[in-house]
Amino acid sequence: MMVMMRNMVAVAALLAGSVPVLAADAPLTTLAAGVSEVELKASITALVGFGTRHSASDTTSPTRGIGAARRWTESRFQAFSAACGNCLTIQKPSQVFTGDRLPNPTEIVDVLAIQPGTSDPNRVIIMSAHIDSRNSDPLDAKGDAPGANDDGSGTAAVIEAARVLSQHKFAATIVYAVLSGEEQGLNGGKVLADYARAQGWVVEADLNNDIVGNSTGIGGMKDSGHVRVFSEGTKAVESAAQANRRRYNGGENDSPSRNLARFLDSLADHNINGLDVKMVYRTDRFGRGGDQTRLLEAGYPAVRITEAVEHYDRQHQNIRVENGRAYGDLIPGVDFQYLAKVTRLNVAGLAALARAPMPPAVSIERNEGANTKVSWTPVKGAAGYKVWWRDTTAPQWQYSRSADAAATSLVLDQASIDDWLFGVSAVAADGSESPVAYPGDAGSFISNPPFPSPQPRP
Repeated sequence: MMVMMRNMVAVAALLAGSVPVLAADAPLTTLAAGVSEVELKASITALVGFGTRHSASDTTSPTRGIGAARRWTESRFQAFSAACGNCLTIQKPSQVFTGDRLPNPTEIVDVLAIQPGTSDPNRVIIMSAHIDSRNSDPLDAKGDAPGANDDGSGTAAVIEAARVLSQHKFAATIVYAVLSGEEQGLNGGKVLADYARAQGWVVEADLNNDIVGNSTGIGGMKDSGHVRVFSEGTKAVESAAQANRRRYNGGENDSPSRNLARFLDSLADHNINGLDVKMVYRTDRFGRGGDQTRLLEAGYPAVRITEAVEHYDRQHQNIRVENGRAYGDLIPGVDFQYLAKVTRLNVAGLAALARAPMPPAVSIERNEGANTKVSWTPVKGAAGYKVWWRDTTAPQWQYSRSADAAATSLVLDQASIDDWLFGVSAVAADGSESPVAYPGDAGSFISNPPFPSPQPRP
């Protein structure tokens, strides 16, 4: 009994003065409110109007095929740039691919609108979606493939985010990325990842939106109140030595991508009315893939954002009616009120990430038995830091304590390194806060953190 009472006192002392999770943020809510259902519908209507956007479809016609769709997208970005004093730079990186679904060499072109950051321009936040579409035959580059939801919805969301956010300034660079070639092997994601590497970008996050506009699933199930955020558990680029340390010390649920998902979950809870994030602890849907995979393979944090319920009769299908059952990815299958909510989450997420500092590199060590010392590297633009901790089985960060800008460590009394998971976020002068970074290689948002992961001891 005495031991139990001492433990209860220790936990009470640990939690005393802890700071609650993120609260409502009026500027983010105001930005998100700028999203227009009318604009989203106009974009999807235009995209569907190109007939097909198959990656190997016509590139010269002014009215049909992926070439016309990409030029239309570029024109939208150019119009937004003109409205904000040429604040956007348009780039069109490309590569030639062949494969099972591209039997002939095909140029895959991405359309990027780059909004340079004001004080930390090499740090990059990306929102992406794929413009290409397909029907029942993945090799059919001529038949109709309207792709209203897959992925006209994601593309429209990226375009709308650019319209809303290009009117504002942010510390970090935002990239609005419309990708090609997803249906033929995630090729556009590779083009983007390779371009980011060539530019020397420090990519903090990629929010990949793929199938985000439907709220009624196959069988009639309806869910307009949730959106799924998929995140990898362990890094795709993890080395054998890093994996061994992570298996021993933990971190399988604390990759930067997973903590990015937690960040979006908390953001939705406090700033997006009528939408809750359902975190899914997988890189993507079971056995399926998206462009975020290519960013992860390059070592960049990325998540996939997808509607809560999918209607498979509207994905990868020729337009037809069989036995009274309608197939095809058409505009009536898009719930624009729902799509607007998902787009608002993206707008708030991009703004929150781009105005806050970069998450720091973190390390932990045992300090005088039952105490834990949490250390971190200073981060550009940080006016302070928060040291976070949670139960090892808790899905979301639970408790935090603040530290000032000059601090690089904090000791948590009676917080055993054995019993809790720890992390650190960076806080800007206006209160904007980064995602939480978990200690060591497993949780670092940068490729080569200066702190090693803790080594096992007997």
